[in-house]
Amino acid sequence: MFDDSRLEDPDALTGIDAPLRHLAQAGARLRIEAGQADLSTLSDLGDRYRPRAVIASGPEARLIRAVLEPSCPVPFVAWPMHALPAWVGPLDLVIVLTDKTYDPDVSGTVAEAQRRGARVIVACPEGSPVAEQAAGASTTIIPTRTGDPLAAAIVVLDGLSQIGLGPDVHIERVADAMDAVAEACSPHQTLATNPAKDLALSIGDDLPLVWGGSVLAARASRRIAEALREASGLPALAADAGDLVPVIEASRSRDPFADPFDDPDDGLCTSLIVLDDDSDDSVVLRTRGQLLALAERHDVRVRTIRHDAGNDVERYSVLLLNGLFGATYLSLGLASTT
Repeated sequence: MFDDSRLEDPDALTGIDAPLRHLAQAGARLRIEAGQADLSTLSDLGDRYRPRAVIASGPEARLIRAVLEPSCPVPFVAWPMHALPAWVGPLDLVIVLTDKTYDPDVSGTVAEAQRRGARVIVACPEGSPVAEQAAGASTTIIPTRTGDPLAAAIVVLDGLSQIGLGPDVHIERVADAMDAVAEACSPHQTLATNPAKDLALSIGDDLPLVWGGSVLAARASRRIAEALREASGLPALAADAGDLVPVIEASRSRDPFADPFDDPDDGLCTSLIVLDDDSDDSVVLRTRGQLLALAERHDVRVRTIRHDAGNDVERYSVLLLNGLFGATYLSLGLASTT
């Protein structure tokens, strides 16, 4: 059972101080990574050298793909394995991201890319064995200090935008937007003013479904669903609309007179969390309208997280952080019973 009183209890809130601080410092970590990254070494990857294709592996590689695909002038592949595709060669750019100081698989991937003559960008901890092993004439090292894969990926995206392979990132604006989320979702904000506490309250006794219509919103939905599963110990599904429809249609109707203390399982209904990044795609708009209408017909509670300002990276970061803050407060509300 979700206990909403814990969200306003100072003593209870101290129990999630560490994860809340970590989320609140996302903007600061991004500024740290951006402040020490020397992206001028990528200048030769501009007009003078245009790769045939870009391949990325490691944490947040799929985020980089989601941002680049609509505008990247060359093919882009997010590769889930450490072994490179057979076609990678001297004409290609390989991006490797890792938050580990020592990772034989990553070092092997970089060595293989160098052996094939590919240009390589490696984002890894500063002064680590990975950085030392990756050093080479064809390799650019982006040293990281905070261990935050999202911050490292955004810095890489900024570097790629500067050489014409992606859209503008505007790191300071993204960091400012992260700070704004941290302020709005602060534990000092009450339930009436804190959107993350309100999100936790609205799904506290439900099984959440998470949907994002655009590619980036869908990526954020998967990350948020993972956090909700970890916070609650219950299923949380992020999926395309077609996969969510049968779940919504099979959802249990709400009984306003049910006593959750008599039968806790009987109180588990379904909630739909919609991530709205202000996409103007007609398919996204039509699908969202259909999902909302379906949820209304089947008495499924809907909670919308929306951010319509800034570029793709800013909107993704804001949606993601709001969801992660909500998951943290959800874990607090359920802590007395899980």
